[in-house]
Amino acid sequence: MIENDISAIVFDAGIKIHRTLGIGLYENVYEKCLVYELKKRGLHVESQKNIDIEYEELKISKAFRVDLLIEDKVIIEIKAVQEINDYHFFQLLNYLRITNKNLGMILNFHSLLFKNGVKRVVNKL
Repeated sequence: MIENDISAIVFDAGIKIHRTLGIGLYENVYEKCLVYELKKRGLHVESQKNIDIEYEELKISKAFRVDLLIEDKVIIEIKAVQEINDYHFFQLLNYLRITNKNLGMILNFHSLLFKNGVKRVVNKL
């Protein structure tokens, strides 16, 4: 499955969760629901995945953690904030660059319209 197919499934699952639960809950609630929905749809999902990095000869374990890694291809960052800002965008872009992944998504469940709270972030795609 390619990244765009995965992102379409993630978006659809996010809409379902947003319509059902609305706004105002903690990020971890949306995350658990999204993991549940994506697994129901047959995707392999890793939640709160620790990522190791290398800097020159130095290896750093658990350098950062992504909210979700789907099919070992797409990184998902879940937010419940007023608005997505540049920091969120560049943080995810850096995660993609370091892990050599091509696509990430920021899902902000605090948006009144779910589609307005979704940001696709692309690295070399």
